[in-house]
Amino acid sequence: MSHGPTAGREFVLTLSCPDRSGLVHAVTGFLVRHSGNIQESQQFDDRLLDRFFMRVHFDVSDPGMTLEDLKSGFAQVAEAYRISWQLYEASTPTRTLIMVSKFGHCLNDLLFRCRTGALNIEVPAIVSNHRDFEPLAESYGIPFHHVPVTRETKPEAEARLMELVDELDIDLVVLARYMQILSNDLCKQLEGRAINIHHSFLPSFKGARPYVQAYERGVKLVGATAHYVTPDLDEGPIIEQDVIRVNHSQGPDSMVALGRDVEAQVLARAVEWHTQSRVMVNGNRTVVFR
Repeated sequence: MSHGPTAGREFVLTLSCPDRSGLVHAVTGFLVRHSGNIQESQQFDDRLLDRFFMRVHFDVSDPGMTLEDLKSGFAQVAEAYRISWQLYEASTPTRTLIMVSKFGHCLNDLLFRCRTGALNIEVPAIVSNHRDFEPLAESYGIPFHHVPVTRETKPEAEARLMELVDELDIDLVVLARYMQILSNDLCKQLEGRAINIHHSFLPSFKGARPYVQAYERGVKLVGATAHYVTPDLDEGPIIEQDVIRVNHSQGPDSMVALGRDVEAQVLARAVEWHTQSRVMVNGNRTVVFR
C-alpha cells in the first residue's frame, strides 16, 4: 500500500510564465538554496502562446524549513521572471464541497475514494436541491444541506452556496451530476475551483434522457467529460475525457449503466489531478501533468 506525502516535509510548486531562458535553472537553484530534493518534475513549453508551465514535487531535508520560508524565497524568483505560482504542502487535503441532484453514482464514488484514501480530499458539506442522498451523507458523517432551487429562488440558493463556500473555507466545488445551470455570476466567483461532469460524446442529444436518444440513433461510443465550470455551458477547459464502446445488443438501461461508470471514473480522475495541482488552465485549454 502506498503512503501519502510526509506532512511538513513535502511540497508542490506549480508555475506559469512567459517563456525565457534560465527558468528551470532558476527553479532548481531556489530548491538547492532551500534544501530541496526533487521527487517529480514536469514541464511544458507552449510555443504557440510562448508560455511555460512547470510542476515540481519536492521534499526538504532541513527540518527547520517551513512553507512560509519557501514562499518567501520563491517570491523573489517569481518577481524576476514574472511567474504566476502556487506552493503548498503536498499532504494538505483539498476542502471539497460536493453538489448533487438525483443521480448519486458520482457522489458515492467520490465519498468512497475519500474514505479509502484514494483521494486527498476532505468533504465538509454536501449540497443538493433534493433530499435523496441525505441518508448517504449521514452514513459518512458529512453535513447535508438541502437547498431547493426554483426559477424564483435561484439567486437565494446560489447566495446560500457561496455562504457555505466562504464559511467552510472550500477549495473546490464538484458538481457530481448536479442538474442545475449555475448563473454567470456564480461561475465567475468559482472560476478555476469548480469541476463539472457531463455526458459528452452525446452532444446532439439534449434533454434529460440522452442515453435513450443515443440508443435510438445507434451510437457506438458513449463517454463523459470533466471540465472547469465557466459561464459557457459545458464548454469550460477540459480536464479529462473517456469513452466506452457499445453495440446493437445493449439497450438504453445498459447504456445508462455504462455511461454512469465512465462518468464516475472521469470525474474521480479530474478531482485527483486537480487536488494534486496537476491541472493548469491555459486559455480555453488545460495542461495536465499526469
